[in-house]
Amino acid sequence: MRALRALMVVAAALPAVAGAATEGYPLQAANADVSNLASLQRGARNFVNYCLGCHTAKYMRYNRMAADLGISEEQLTKNLMFTGERSFDTIRNGMNPEDAKRWFGVAPPDLSLIARSRGTDHVYSFLRSFYVDSSKATGVNNLVLPGTAMPHVLWELQGAQDVVWEGRMDAQGNASKHFKEFTSLSPGQLSAEEYDAFVRDTVNFLDYIAEPIQLKRQALGYRVIAFLLFFTLLAYLLKKEYWKDVK
Repeated sequence: MRALRALMVVAAALPAVAGAATEGYPLQAANADVSNLASLQRGARNFVNYCLGCHTAKYMRYNRMAADLGISEEQLTKNLMFTGERSFDTIRNGMNPEDAKRWFGVAPPDLSLIARSRGTDHVYSFLRSFYVDSSKATGVNNLVLPGTAMPHVLWELQGAQDVVWEGRMDAQGNASKHFKEFTSLSPGQLSAEEYDAFVRDTVNFLDYIAEPIQLKRQALGYRVIAFLLFFTLLAYLLKKEYWKDVK
């Protein structure tokens, strides 16, 4: 419902601007840190409140998420389980894919692996780079993914922003436009710093669900490397002992 409300309000209320382009807009660093438990908990809250209405995370189970994030079963069922009946259910929504395709032109993708397939910097930059564009059905466009069918569901938090373009001439004398900067059209409920932190927490959670085992994998990797270094030293000393009398 948030997505649909944002779709209607943004499309009706926001003014026209130029079309989309990605040239000159670098990806911003997400600085994801899946060891930050508080950030992951906030990201889980953000996901179920703002993303789960349209998207799913079908490869993650509620109880696995709760165990990893230090969330009690009572907190899980009361605050995070809006679409599941049992704690071992996977994170899905009630949206019919055919309805979604009819409303948005394309069914919203599952987000279980989006941080791995696109990269955390891509997702972070995408959620920060919506700008108003009345030529689009949703009333917005995006610098990272021009022509996206996704409405800016976080517009109440970020506010509305316009994009400033600058013109350039290429070697053949053809004019083109490049991103220069964003300008605020109306403030959101959060400051720019607070919104960036909100998005970072959300991306952090998406990074976690893309590979819940990654912290254990990294820790195991350090132990394996330490073992190999020790074994290499042991093998070298053994080799010296075997060959010490060989002239």
